[in-house]
Amino acid sequence: MIEVRQISKRFGDSIVLDNISVTFNKGITNLIIGQSGSGKTVLLKSIVGLHNIDEGEIWYDERKFNTLSFKAKKEIRKEMGMLFQGAALFDSLTVEQNIMFPLDMFTNMSKKEKINRVDFCLSRVNIINANKLFPSELSGGMKKRVAIARAIALNPSYLFCDEPNSGLDPQTGIVIDKLISDITKEYNITTIVNTHDMNSVIEIGEKVIFIHDGKKLWEGSNTEIMNTNCTELNDFVFATSLAKKVKEQS
Repeated sequence: MIEVRQISKRFGDSIVLDNISVTFNKGITNLIIGQSGSGKTVLLKSIVGLHNIDEGEIWYDERKFNTLSFKAKKEIRKEMGMLFQGAALFDSLTVEQNIMFPLDMFTNMSKKEKINRVDFCLSRVNIINANKLFPSELSGGMKKRVAIARAIALNPSYLFCDEPNSGLDPQTGIVIDKLISDITKEYNITTIVNTHDMNSVIEIGEKVIFIHDGKKLWEGSNTEIMNTNCTELNDFVFATSLAKKVKEQS
């Protein structure tokens, strides 16, 4: 579980996050949604420690993350898995080497143990016979699945996904959503997904946080989001769905 307690973040005179509190529970997919510039990316980066917050607290289970030393934060980061927008695979490394990268950094596994872990993670994301391929030889959907395999290589307690369906067609996006959801439940991970994809919200949004102008205006589930009285959220849902339909028809 991750708890965000009354956090605020400023860049100069601009308030980007304004007194946000939310609990992200284990074993479910927690989604952060909002328009570009709403503060959702800053919120995610603040939670993982890429931004220092100005006020408030961030708790990883019983550990107050934002006040820990660099060394103590590094220990918690070993428990994190990251799925970046665009997959962010290393172009010069093979699939096997990409997944092995966090194992090389954070473990003392033998080479055989690392290979076994790589093979297990690849099988978990339904990829076979791709160990020696390079990212340039993979489709967009396969790159995302390899990135998920790398994200779970260290058997994380916390999984962070930044726009995981960016650049994917809707059908492939559904596959990636289901994979993230299945892994979350299978390993009881605290998963936070930063997205503007309404398909993801409907498919896997067990808990949804809506950020608008740096404030949390709404939280609920994917079954509740279509019946909200929040005007800003309704505008966001309608505009996003309309833009998606126009893009699919073009």
